[in-house]
Amino acid sequence: MTATISEETKVRDEIVDVGKSLFDRGLTAGSTGNISVRLSDGRMLMTPTNASLGGLDPARLSCFSAHGVHESGDNPTKEAFLHQCMYCGKHGRRAVVHLHSTYSVAVSILRHVNERDVMPPLTAYYVMRVGFLPLVPYFPPGAEALAAAVGAAAADHHAVLMANHGPVVAGKTLKDAQYATEELEETAKLFMLLQNHEIRPLTQEQRSTLIDQSK
Repeated sequence: MTATISEETKVRDEIVDVGKSLFDRGLTAGSTGNISVRLSDGRMLMTPTNASLGGLDPARLSCFSAHGVHESGDNPTKEAFLHQCMYCGKHGRRAVVHLHSTYSVAVSILRHVNERDVMPPLTAYYVMRVGFLPLVPYFPPGAEALAAAVGAAAADHHAVLMANHGPVVAGKTLKDAQYATEELEETAKLFMLLQNHEIRPLTQEQRSTLIDQSK
């Protein structure tokens, strides 16, 4: 007889696997960054406070009720509100990845960027996976004002860049959120490498076509 693995068990294992992949490839360091997934019953699993994404224990992930109350597992990260804000955006968001990835953070520190859309449409894959990327002003981690600012941006965008902090990206699945975050980081790397060079981004027409196709 084949045992049936529960949705929660599968999600716990997936969070651990994705966390290790991100950590091993240097996309997050120390105990920075966090991951969450919303289960079909509305509960949310999230990486806990002071935990390295490279060494997560599936049994110790923080578990929240459908109403956002911490119910079990290790103490949640103080950035839990970032995830809850992203889920409050458009329907269909089932996972969130937040990293302090090097190039994305570097872009978030640049002085002269378009705060409504931080990076130009350099590649088709960036447009399809990220689309538009607003910059949220700097607030201290855990500040209520940061929650309000991220929540406002999340109403229309599934990816947000926080100034002097890093990206928060939501997806229909954890893989979607992971891949979009990685595409954002690679595009941020390109953006930094191209500073002081003339660039040829995609046209508005090319960008609109890609966005329509990815809906």
